[in-house]
Amino acid sequence: MTTSSSKPSVGFISWHDLTVPNAGVVRDFYKAVAGWSSSGQDMGGYEDYNMLAPSGECVAGVCHARGTNADLPAQWLMYITVDDVHASIEECRKLGGEIVAGPKKMGKASYCVIRDPAGAVCALYSEASE
Repeated sequence: MTTSSSKPSVGFISWHDLTVPNAGVVRDFYKAVAGWSSSGQDMGGYEDYNMLAPSGECVAGVCHARGTNADLPAQWLMYITVDDVHASIEECRKLGGEIVAGPKKMGKASYCVIRDPAGAVCALYSEASE
């Protein structure tokens, strides 16, 4: 999820990715338009893409709408690090938000996609083992 070896801090945006049916075409679009390069990320039978700034730093992901990503909206999705995804889901619902997808596991981490009361979509991410 993050580009460094340190654990992301609660409250920070820890990642951005884009999930689309035609990830290879979209990867190439951003390589040409944004000046990014890419490296493949093995997803067990196919590759998603880590997008790299000219400095070589991984800045985002472009993912296929497959597997656990099949139900994610096609938009640049920011991931906000939270302490506990499940507790944040409860607060989201209590305050008029809704769950778009998840919660889902990614190793020991959990994430979900929410829609806030205004209609904006983002993901919540926690590295805590839940």
